[in-house]
Amino acid sequence: MAITKVWIEDGCTSCGLCEEICPEVFKVEDEATVIEGADFNKNEDGIREAADSCPVEVIKFE
Repeated sequence: MAITKVWIEDGCTSCGLCEEICPEVFKVEDEATVIEGADFNKNEDGIREAADSCPVEVIKFE
């Protein structure tokens, strides 16, 4: 099933792992954010890996 929405819940520690795994979708400055206009379908594997790897489990998608 295609990913249509990606968000980061409260509690991000800004570790940078999500950006390292999938820089096309995630950017970390003061805290992690989802890049506006990112192609979720093209980066589905990276989004799933980033969510699975997040040490505080705050990356969510549907």
